[in-house]
Amino acid sequence: MSAPVPSRGPVVLVGCGRLGSAILEGWLLTDSVAAADLIILNPSEKPAAEVARAQGARINPPLEALTEAEVIVLAVKPALWREVMTPLLPFLGDRAVILSVMAGVTAPTLAEGIGGWPIVRVMPTTGVSRGRGVASIWSADDRARSIGRGLFEPMAETVVLTDEALMDAATAVAGSGAAYFYAFTEALARAGEASGLDAATADVLARATLRSAADSMGDDGLEALIGRIASPGGSTRAGLDAMAKDGRLTAMLNETVAAAVKRNREMG
Repeated sequence: MSAPVPSRGPVVLVGCGRLGSAILEGWLLTDSVAAADLIILNPSEKPAAEVARAQGARINPPLEALTEAEVIVLAVKPALWREVMTPLLPFLGDRAVILSVMAGVTAPTLAEGIGGWPIVRVMPTTGVSRGRGVASIWSADDRARSIGRGLFEPMAETVVLTDEALMDAATAVAGSGAAYFYAFTEALARAGEASGLDAATADVLARATLRSAADSMGDDGLEALIGRIASPGGSTRAGLDAMAKDGRLTAMLNETVAAAVKRNREMG
């Protein structure tokens, strides 16, 4: 495990829903944030928060505890962030950084609602709970960006975006992408069933193949990975040719990502 990230003050997690809990679990798993440095604000009990409490985290302390906080991680539903942040603002110190993991809510929108604190946006996947997530990071502030990287690099493959406008596309590819792979895997299983396999066998084969493909991928280029399996004139190449016929695979995924980008912007 990695050494905890040095902190000048507490790391405050605001919101411990599905994504907030995944982030919390990842910090504790990787030791990237010590439990004693954590303050968790959430209106109801959550299992991940209770595990953190047992290790020394503070849950819903008096708001005066936020004065020395280094970073406020905002992990609430996008529609609720103004309501949640308003009572916290009087207690934040000058050096606090606001780290948002909310889809669609831009830095200018956040700045309008919270004032002049530095902002870093991070879009992680829930795989951070296992130390195997993906996270896109953007900030116009060097220190805020560094804090974001320090909090997420121990538990995620990270990319630093050069333009905040790219965040919606990164979210559509990575944040939503796991669901697309699962949907493809389900469709693959059903196709196997249509070709004669029983449903249970088709499910096992499709799911195991997804895991095997992920484990075998490494850092090789995607075309090279495909080439290892798809011999010219073979059955795999025939299947790939059917998928790519008339550009339908590319068109489908372009529409899929564009729809997710559009919805991210609407939510913001």
